[in-house]
Amino acid sequence: MGRIAAAGFIVTLGLLASAVQGQDGDRALMAAVAERSEFHETVRLDGVIEAVQQSTVSAQTSGTVESLPYDVDDSVAAGDLIVQLEDSEQRSRLRQAQAGLEEAEAALSDARQRFERIEAISERGLVSRQEFDQASNNLAAARARVERASAAVAEAREQLSYTRVVAPYGGILTERHVEVGESVSPGQPLLSGLSLEQLRVVVDLPQKYAELARSERQATVTLADGRVLETGEMTFYPYANPQTHTFRLRMRLSEPNGSLFPGMLVKVGVPVASREALWVSASSLVRRSELRAVFVLDDQGRPRLRQVRTGVRDNDRLEILAGLSEGERVVTNPSQLVGSDRLNLVTELGTESGTEAKP
Repeated sequence: MGRIAAAGFIVTLGLLASAVQGQDGDRALMAAVAERSEFHETVRLDGVIEAVQQSTVSAQTSGTVESLPYDVDDSVAAGDLIVQLEDSEQRSRLRQAQAGLEEAEAALSDARQRFERIEAISERGLVSRQEFDQASNNLAAARARVERASAAVAEAREQLSYTRVVAPYGGILTERHVEVGESVSPGQPLLSGLSLEQLRVVVDLPQKYAELARSERQATVTLADGRVLETGEMTFYPYANPQTHTFRLRMRLSEPNGSLFPGMLVKVGVPVASREALWVSASSLVRRSELRAVFVLDDQGRPRLRQVRTGVRDNDRLEILAGLSEGERVVTNPSQLVGSDRLNLVTELGTESGTEAKP
């Protein structure tokens, strides 16, 4: 068996006779040198686009839902009214607080006038020290009551403002938690929404790649149509998911065209290793059944078919694992040599890498 393996095996290829020099004229061949360069191995993972700003607006006061100007999937601008609560109770409390403030201000005015009268006659010794101190204390107490009444008015006015729920930022409403006529209490969810102005990509990174990815801090985000998206700051979560044992990676996106939306699936390429590799043009490869070969030009510029073992493909270049040496010239348009039935040449390919096949 060893002698048979060393002798090789016979593979029949259809070669274009006119492509070989000296047969039916010459046809131009293009060649490139096999070069060795660094290759960054990349793992491709599924990522999801999500909104940076997404929140649920809750009630801050009690009341009955009076109107819902917007529905789910509607676009809203920052400051737009999205929920109106019935506000008669809050308005009554505000009027009551304002009346209390007016009463306190009147009492303050009376206390100030009394103090000024007593202060004027106390200089002539017509008022006891006790009466003067009492008037001064009454004035201070009146001022305190005015401050308390003013705070009550501010609180009542704020409670009234809570009946008008406005959008905290521009975006799209995604969910409605209440209906018109429903009574709500503080803390109850009303509407959920998100903003399309700031987006990011989240992806779960396997544990074995996490350390290198965290140190390299490089990643590419690609859409289904092949378009590469511009990314910003990268954030690595400092803990792993205990169920999947993956680390979450988050990247900010810059998309001025507004063609991205939360929930879209993208491909995230993360470099996980780096190594030296021998490369040829991907167009150089000849495939026939299980055969993988390239045409190598000899010292006289004649093409010789050489069986090779291939690795990964990186865009328009192909990795060669065995069968070729750095610096050899490889035909990049083998279609000039292969593909015609005008001449069938028997090519002997050795099982050992590097054995040439002469047409």
